Amino acid sequence: MDDGNIAILRGAEVCAVLGGRELELVQVVRTAYETHGDGDSSLPHSTFLRFPGQPQDRIIALPAYLGGECQVAGIKWVSSFPENLNVGLDRASAVLILNSPQTGRPEAVLEGSVISAKRTAASAALAAQCLLSSKKVGRVGMIGCGLINFEIARFLVAVFPEMETFALFDKVEARAKQFADKCKRTFDKVQVEIATDVAAVLCSSPLISFATTASAPYVSELRECPPGSAILHISLRDLSPDVILTCDNVVDDVDHVCRAQTSVHLAEQLVGRRNFIRCTLADILKGRAPARNGSETVSVFSPFGLGVLDLAVGKLARDLALQQGLENVIGSFLPHAWAEKACEKA
Repeated sequence: MDDGNIAILRGAEVCAVLGGRELELVQVVRTAYETHGDGDSSLPHSTFLRFPGQPQDRIIALPAYLGGECQVAGIKWVSSFPENLNVGLDRASAVLILNSPQTGRPEAVLEGSVISAKRTAASAALAAQCLLSSKKVGRVGMIGCGLINFEIARFLVAVFPEMETFALFDKVEARAKQFADKCKRTFDKVQVEIATDVAAVLCSSPLISFATTASAPYVSELRECPPGSAILHISLRDLSPDVILTCDNVVDDVDHVCRAQTSVHLAEQLVGRRNFIRCTLADILKGRAPARNGSETVSVFSPFGLGVLDLAVGKLARDLALQQGLENVIGSFLPHAWAEKACEKA
């Protein structure tokens, strides 16, 4: 990239370079988790922009630096407006900016919602592999039938090729039907069932993914879950704090997830401590903690969503686009250096 130029990747280009790379993206996310777990990163808390009279709407800034083999800094600016779904728009939209950690100068601007969805799905699939260890997964429950759970479905099919059935539930039945139709078109060998309530999904699935727009907990017990099952608590606010306290809890980052009124944060407020969190996913990946706690307790993975994952996936997308000539480059995006101008005048 010439000095002062900046690469622009639109959503279609991000989709083109990342499509079909599910297993590679799981490995990229794994490396990012391990690098962060080893301390070679900088990850300030996310900043939430709220709007008066719009409690469900927010725009979040996630700044980060990731070292290791990635060596990139940047920020994701991602919005969540759930009512968009009622007017035919996606709930989330995002922009990702990548900066050089040597000069701080921005080098690329990428459409970020595709990257956000794929890093979330790769993280979920990686956690499922860890928490279920060598178990085969024939049936998965999906609670919340939107884009994020569909991407998670795509990645789970990639890491669990023996998958046979998705059990779906959404409080809006039309969304569940739309999700089911898309699954049938996309995953040839996987059957789809639509459940009538959350309990019907919990009782029949050893692996469940929650990806909803819930702002407060509504699941108050997990007695229906099969022993040793795993929950990917992607939306973070579905399970009551009492439920969290009965589970084997794994998170992506303890300090990050214990804020913003997540279920884990509410559990911390309830008991005044955090030792109900057993470990981070990086601890399992690096062998510092076992995949399970040794019991048949339900395991819950609660990922706050770390900006380092967006950087890792975004850098891969940027590099692939540059190799394939798919990027749009804006020349001289940055102004000439002031010092250079001063020298010229002198």
